[in-house]
Amino acid sequence: MELSGFARSLTAEAAFTVLAVAKRLQSEGKDVVELEIGDSPFATTSAAAEAGREAIAAGQTRYCASLGLPELRDAAARYMRDEFGVPAGRENVVIATGTKVFEQYFCEAFVDPGDGVLVFSPYFPTYVPNILRRGGRPVFTPLRQEDAFRPSLAAVERFLAEDRRPRAIFLNSPHNPTGGVATEEDFRGIAELVRGTRVAVFSDEPYCHMVWKGKHVSPLAQPGMMERSVAAYTFSKSYSMGGWRLGFAVSAPETVEAIGKMINTSVSCAPPFIQLAGVAALERDGAEREAAMRRFRRKVELLTEGLNRIDGFSSLDPHATFYVFPKVAPVCNRLGITSHGLAMYLLEGADDDFGVACLGGECFGEAGAGFLRFSCAASDERLQEALDFIAEAVTREDRVAAFLDARPDYRLESPYPGAAVDREAVAAAV
Repeated sequence: MELSGFARSLTAEAAFTVLAVAKRLQSEGKDVVELEIGDSPFATTSAAAEAGREAIAAGQTRYCASLGLPELRDAAARYMRDEFGVPAGRENVVIATGTKVFEQYFCEAFVDPGDGVLVFSPYFPTYVPNILRRGGRPVFTPLRQEDAFRPSLAAVERFLAEDRRPRAIFLNSPHNPTGGVATEEDFRGIAELVRGTRVAVFSDEPYCHMVWKGKHVSPLAQPGMMERSVAAYTFSKSYSMGGWRLGFAVSAPETVEAIGKMINTSVSCAPPFIQLAGVAALERDGAEREAAMRRFRRKVELLTEGLNRIDGFSSLDPHATFYVFPKVAPVCNRLGITSHGLAMYLLEGADDDFGVACLGGECFGEAGAGFLRFSCAASDERLQEALDFIAEAVTREDRVAAFLDARPDYRLESPYPGAAVDREAVAAAV
């Protein structure tokens, strides 16, 4: 049978592709420090884990309402009011199997074929397939290191004024992969621009507890934004529940009801025993969550400082998330290798017995070219091993040449803009 055009064109999240390579190499005996996947290295928070076990024992393993258990919807609404000042009630909350699915549901709710959707680049890789699934047109605009990777209001203005059918904007703060943070001023400006238009906003907020300077703010706290936005949250990062697959979205009641129908006609519901674990996480695991966030911050600082000591690497001071996104254009230009080629060289080609798994910035869109993304999801000792190895690996020009002979698709055709970050300009932008 011939697959559809959409199925043939579908791209996957590169982190999982590199993860598969790393696992294969490990099975063959290679020692790999895995910094490619955005998963927590910590155990699920204790109250959530215990509540999940108790719920299974109590028989909470059947279907439930597609919108989610009332107790989790209530807990999530309280969480939004108490932590982010968003005036949410149960009617504003819908539960699903993780956060990523809300990208699809948002597009199904608001995007028709031919509609324009503004996407800031670099971007989380699954945004584009979900826009294309509805026949929408991704409209890319760059985030810049010199602007601390904050979204540009001028870009939003251009999109609203010049696109033939502007319909939606994808926002992500704290930002994956760059670690940038949008400010309340940014969201106030965006709200003023979209208010009175037919443009809807998807606000992707999985790293809401990983803001290292300042405090997380949500665009939903701006007047009128609840009615035109869908904000998505996950338990994966804050409560180390990645494999549980649990998330929730906050929006206007009409949108919540529509998304509930989408869940009903696709996956039926999120498992109730997992939802009860989520209730326990929100209500009883706050202190444990904050302790884990402090450990993440130390890891980000360790990795950032170490990478900035390597000649040709240039990263911003940590602002948010557990990723570090250094500019490596000078190294790539010197070695004649693309940034994702450099990432794969560190994994496969730099040494026969040891490797580091990370991602090239172009995995997150054209604006990411010349950067690498590292996750801090490893022990401090392993992070230091990775830093020591990278510093040595980028000097092994004979190994780079051999790797490029075997993988010519990673040869750099045109040099990247190679200037290091202007820290004074970034400080002014922040």
